[in-house]
Amino acid sequence: MEKSDLLKIVGKRVQELRISKGLTQVDLVGKIEGEIDTTNISRIESGRTNPTIFTLYRISKALDVSLIELLNFKTEI
Repeated sequence: MEKSDLLKIVGKRVQELRISKGLTQVDLVGKIEGEIDTTNISRIESGRTNPTIFTLYRISKALDVSLIELLNFKTEI
């Protein structure tokens, strides 16, 4: 698997969980501890940036899911 493929898969998973919680990107940013902006969430969801494990952890907390659940995805794009 290519790096870009993995980033797209992770981003899609973040987006799926966010939408399932009824949150907009702005809502999600408001729930994340620490500084992050909507543009960064958009880049993560579209697979255009490589989030750190700490950023993924903060996103998982904001979505009220475990990091394991956040990274539990099918390997399809």
